[in-house]
Amino acid sequence: MPLIEIDLPIDLDRVPPQATTDWLQRASDRIQRFQDRWDRAPIEQFVASDFELVHQSLDLIRSQRIVSGNRFCEWGCGFAVVSCLADELGWDVIGIEAEADLIVEARRTIADLQASVELWHGNFLPDGSERLADDLGLPSLGHSEDSVYPEIGLYVDDFDLIFAYPWPGEGDFLETVFEKYAENGACFLTFCGPYDMRLVRKVPR
Repeated sequence: MPLIEIDLPIDLDRVPPQATTDWLQRASDRIQRFQDRWDRAPIEQFVASDFELVHQSLDLIRSQRIVSGNRFCEWGCGFAVVSCLADELGWDVIGIEAEADLIVEARRTIADLQASVELWHGNFLPDGSERLADDLGLPSLGHSEDSVYPEIGLYVDDFDLIFAYPWPGEGDFLETVFEKYAENGACFLTFCGPYDMRLVRKVPR
């Protein structure tokens, strides 16, 4: 059983600090304006997660020391909101995004917050991971950008915690990629929908 699930209790009354809540609201407003634009085609794979719920999960992982290391990576970081939350909580953060328009917005978020997030434009999937897919039509396999890890100089097995918001139908595939390439002991956190976070850890076979 190479992946084990870790329980993440959800407390609907637990909210981020007010300063965090305020900038999350500003970020959400920017995302809404971006999605409402009529002068360009929508980015179909870009949907924002529940940032307050993600913050709660990240804070719990951090406070309970569920992961031992400090390297965090966001797969498909969009506006880099989750990456900035992780930075705020003390991780060393890398955000990866394939869409050029979203990279522009992510840089703005990072600059506005003066966050120490390292942002990379490229494909978060390692080379060869398409062989793990049962369906080659999965959206994450449709990006033309090269895998970004050789350029970063870090690989999936260098990260202690990875976050993603899988497109519907991609959750199992991304977990399979994580299982193959991550280091033993690393964790994979996903936002699966309203009030639904999933955390798994890779363990030795």
